[in-house]
Amino acid sequence: MALPATQTQPQRWSLAQNQDIVLAVCVIGILVVLIIPVHWRILDILLTVNISISVVVLLATIYLQRPVEFAVFPSLLLILTLFRLSLNVASTRLILSDGFAGSVIASFGNFVTRGNIVVGFVIFAILVIIQFVVITRGAQRISEVAARFTLDAMPGKQMGVDADLNAGLITEAQARARRHDIEREADFYGAMDGATKFVRGDAIAGIIITIVNILGGFIIGIALQGRSLMDALSLYTKLSIGDGLVTQIPALIVSTAAGLIVTRTATEQNMGIDFTRQLTRYPRALMVAAAMLAVFGVVPDMPRAFLVVGALLGFVAYSAQMSLNQQQAAERATAAAEKEAAVKEAPQKTEDLLAVDPLKIELGYALVPMADARQGGDLLTRIQIIRQQVASKMGFIVPVIRIIDNMRLRPNQYCVRLREALIATYEIIPDHFLAMNPGLVEEEIKGIPTKEPAFGLPAVWVSAGDRDRAQRLGYTLVEPSAVLATHLTELILGYADELLSREDVQGLVKHVREKAPSVVDELLPNILTLGELQKVLHTLLREHVSIRNFEAILETLADYAPRTRDIELLAEYCRHRLAREICHAYTDEQGVLHVVTLAPALEKEILDALQKSESGSYVPVDPRRADVIALNAVQAVQPLVLMGHEPVVLASAAARRYVKRILERQQPKIVVLSYNEIDSSVQLESEGQVTA
Repeated sequence: MALPATQTQPQRWSLAQNQDIVLAVCVIGILVVLIIPVHWRILDILLTVNISISVVVLLATIYLQRPVEFAVFPSLLLILTLFRLSLNVASTRLILSDGFAGSVIASFGNFVTRGNIVVGFVIFAILVIIQFVVITRGAQRISEVAARFTLDAMPGKQMGVDADLNAGLITEAQARARRHDIEREADFYGAMDGATKFVRGDAIAGIIITIVNILGGFIIGIALQGRSLMDALSLYTKLSIGDGLVTQIPALIVSTAAGLIVTRTATEQNMGIDFTRQLTRYPRALMVAAAMLAVFGVVPDMPRAFLVVGALLGFVAYSAQMSLNQQQAAERATAAAEKEAAVKEAPQKTEDLLAVDPLKIELGYALVPMADARQGGDLLTRIQIIRQQVASKMGFIVPVIRIIDNMRLRPNQYCVRLREALIATYEIIPDHFLAMNPGLVEEEIKGIPTKEPAFGLPAVWVSAGDRDRAQRLGYTLVEPSAVLATHLTELILGYADELLSREDVQGLVKHVREKAPSVVDELLPNILTLGELQKVLHTLLREHVSIRNFEAILETLADYAPRTRDIELLAEYCRHRLAREICHAYTDEQGVLHVVTLAPALEKEILDALQKSESGSYVPVDPRRADVIALNAVQAVQPLVLMGHEPVVLASAAARRYVKRILERQQPKIVVLSYNEIDSSVQLESEGQVTA
C-alpha cells in the first residue's frame, strides 16, 4: 500500500521576516496621503502616531552610548519630515474644504488659544522660532563641524589601527572591525550634515503652511461660506494654529533628538547615567551653589523658592559626597588587595623567559617619539608598509616586529636584534636630516659626517635650518625615521632565510593547498618533509630569490625531489623554474641584462676541485686563492657598478652555486646567475670577464 505524500505546511507570514515590505508600504502610504484626501478620523490616528514616533526617537537618542548605534537616524529623519509634510497637506485640505480637521487639531487649537487667538498665535510663533533659530540652526552647525572633523581625522584613525596591528596589540579581525567602525562613523556624520537641512526646511514649510491656512480659510469662510469676519478669523485661526502645533511639536522633538545625537560623544553608559555621574562628580561645587541659593532665599523680598531649591541641592551634594567617599574607600581596598595579591603571587615561570622575539628594535630614549603617533612619529606606519612590501616582493610575511625602549643605549642609538642576537646598530639625530651626495654635487655642506647604515654610503647629518640649502645643492635628504626604515628593510632582506620559520612554511603550504591541493598532497610528506622544504626556501631567500610563486616551487620539487635529496641542487632546479622572475629583477629599463662572464679556465678550475661528501658537494679552495678570485670579480664588475647596473656574474649551471659560495664570503652583494636562469626574452650584454 502506497503511503500518502507528505503535505508541506504553508509558511505563516511573519512581521519580523518582512520588515522591508512594511517599510516600503509605510513610505508609499506617506506619498499616498499627499495626493488622496484622508478622513479626519484617520488623520487623528496619523497625527497621534507622528507624536508617538517623535517621542520614541528622542528617548532612543538618550539611551545611546555611541552615535553610530543609531546609524539609520539620517534616513529616519527624512522619512519623518516627509510624513509631517504629508500630514500638513492632508490637514490643510480638510481645514479649507470642511472647516474641521479632526479632534486632535481642534483640541490643540482650543487648549493653546484658550479663547484668545493672539495668545495662540504668539505661542505658535515662539515654538517655531525656538526650533528654527535655536535648535535647528545649532544642530545644523554642529553636524557640519562634526562631519568635517570626522573626515579630517579618518586617515589618522586608520593609521592608528595599522600601528596597533603592526605592534601586535590587535588581531587582523579586530583591525578590520575598527576600520569598519571608522568608515561607519564618517558615513554617519556625513549623512547627518545633509539630513539636518531637511529639518530646517520643515520649519520654514510649517510657517508657510500655517499662514496659507489662515489666509485661505479667511477667504473661503467669507467669500464661499458666508461667515462673518470675526467668525471666519476665529475658526480658521484656531484650526491653523492647532494644525501648526500638532506638527511643529513633533518636529521640535525630532530636532532636539538630532541635536542630542550629533553632540553625543562615545561613552560606556547612556546619557542619563553620564549626566548624573558627571554633574555630581564634584560635590563641593554643588555645596557652594546650595549656599548661594540659601543666601538669596534669606534676602528680604526674595521668594522662598530659593531656600527650597537650595535645600534640595544641598541634599544632592551631601549624597554625592557620601557616594564619593564610599567609592574612594572601595578603590583603596581594591588597590590594597591587588598589592597583597601581587606580593603573594608566585614567581614568574622559568618557561616564560624562553620566549624570543623574531625581530626586535630597541630605541634610545631620544628616539622613542619616532614610534609614538601621538607625538608625530611615523615609524610604526613605515614598518607596516615595509612588511607589506616584503610580502609582495619576497613572498613571505615578516613576523611582528617588536619595538621597545632601552635606557642602556645612547640617547640617539638604536639596535636591531634577530632572535635576541644583535645584527645592527646605528645612531641617528632626530632633529636632523641625512644628506647624501648622489655623485653630482661638488660643493660640500656643513654637518656631522657619518655613513648611511643600509649601504654604507658616505653621508652628512644636516640641521633643519640647512635643509633647503642642501636640497638646492642637489643632495638627497632622508628623514631620520626613513633612515631607520631603509636600514630595517635591508636587514629583513639580508636575513630573510632566518626569519622564515617552519610555522611560516606551514602557513604558506596551507595557503597553496586551498587552490592547488594536488601538488601539496603529492609532495608533502611523501617525497619531502616540511623541514626539507624549509631548507630549500632558505637557500632561495639567502640569495634574495622571491618565493612568492610558491606553487611553481612546489611543482618543481615534486618533479625533481624523487631523484635527489640534495637541498642545494633542488634549489638550483627551483631557480631554473623561476628564471623569468630572477633575471628580470636585474635588467635595466630597456630590458637588457648587463653581466660579466666567468672565464672558462677559472670555471674548469672550480669544477675540477669539486668534491662530494655525505652532507653535499663543496669546493676546497684555499682562502688566499678565494681572495684572489673575489678581487678579480670585484674588478670585473666595477664597470657595471659605475654604469648604474647590478653587479652580475654569469656562470654555467654546474658551477653557479660554487662560484657564489666563493664570492659571498668577501663580496656578498655580487649576484651570480647561471645560463639556465636567463629568460629568452631578455637581451644579454657581456661587459667583461672574471679571469683566473
